[in-house]
Amino acid sequence: MARREEYESRTEALILPIVEKYNFELVDVEYVKEGNNWYLRCYIDKEGGIFVDDCEMVHRELGELLDQEDFIDNSYILEVSSPGLGRPLKKEKDFQRSLGKDVEIRTFRKIDKCKEFTGCLRAYDKDTVTIQPEDGQEMVFSRSDIALIRLAFDF
Repeated sequence: MARREEYESRTEALILPIVEKYNFELVDVEYVKEGNNWYLRCYIDKEGGIFVDDCEMVHRELGELLDQEDFIDNSYILEVSSPGLGRPLKKEKDFQRSLGKDVEIRTFRKIDKCKEFTGCLRAYDKDTVTIQPEDGQEMVFSRSDIALIRLAFDF
């Protein structure tokens, strides 16, 4: 397991009891380098949306546990936040929650001269995602071809 994956996994194990205590959902944990800084980001959510006070509460508790465990070698910035509107669908529960809703798909390579698609999420499994664009013709994408899939914005 790569160091990044180890840090994310161990952090997830620490934060899960905290978010469960408050009936929040852990959306994702990521350990990434941006510029000269490393960031440990935890995205949490709840029905009706997450608030700054929720993030502060989880940040405080998680920060204490991370200080006690001290398993991350580099200095890093801990962030706890809402996943935001543009969060990608990654986990089973993300796809399940999004069935019947409009999603945007961006592919790594062009498919029929296009890399961006929008449609209603009709089905998914471990290998494929099926959407139905407005024209009604279902499209099936291999997950390996998808660079990003998220809920579509309708402003």
